[in-house]
Amino acid sequence: MKHRHRSKGLFVAVGVCAAGLVAALLGFATSAVAGPDTANIVTRVTVTAGKPSEFKFTLSKKKITSAGTVIFTVINKGKIGHNFTINGKKTPVLAPGKSTKLTVVFKKKGSYVFKCSLTGHAAAGMIGTFGVSVATVAPPPTPTTTTVPKTACSSPVSTTVTVDEFEYGFKLSQASVPCGSVTFQQKNSGGATHNFNLQGIAGGRGALIGPGQSTTMTVQLTPGKIDYVCDVQDHASLGMVGSLTVTDTH
Repeated sequence: MKHRHRSKGLFVAVGVCAAGLVAALLGFATSAVAGPDTANIVTRVTVTAGKPSEFKFTLSKKKITSAGTVIFTVINKGKIGHNFTINGKKTPVLAPGKSTKLTVVFKKKGSYVFKCSLTGHAAAGMIGTFGVSVATVAPPPTPTTTTVPKTACSSPVSTTVTVDEFEYGFKLSQASVPCGSVTFQQKNSGGATHNFNLQGIAGGRGALIGPGQSTTMTVQLTPGKIDYVCDVQDHASLGMVGSLTVTDTH
């Protein structure tokens, strides 16, 4: 009788172990099908200030494929102080050789402007965009080198041209203007910072303006063809380039 009780207890124990093993295997299978929780993925990006030149940034990654958390490790390799701002957050001003970390949560897709917020640093080149779930845009052919027009203007005319700046392009009210005094009224209808720079023209670099902002510049143009670009890092390669024809009405 005692032997029968021991056998029955052994069978119960084996049954419990088998049931536990089946449950564990089913749980593993369910976990494998569910896959990783992409919402909790953290991306790490190294930001080097002062490289390749004093007023430039170099990022180890310029975009992420989906919204999420990014930990930026910011290193100042320049010779003066810089900081790094993006999506409403910023680092303290870093002395040369110093570094810090900045954790930023991106909840929506889009192009986020990053820059150094110290006076004059963004205008000098410390500005760019970081992409979140933004499709890659094939870069256009590299613009040809601009030769500054040297032909004199025999019949100067005053003209006003409106310039619409957006991601990623320009829309001018006219693609050809008579030589003389030309006023460019620039407005940013996009969602990132832009500017309008007439290559090789004295006074032809428009100010950096944010979304909804406007600015104006007046320059003297002589007959020829002038290339224009946006100076913000990577914007020219994304399509913010073009050319303007200057004619002589004589």
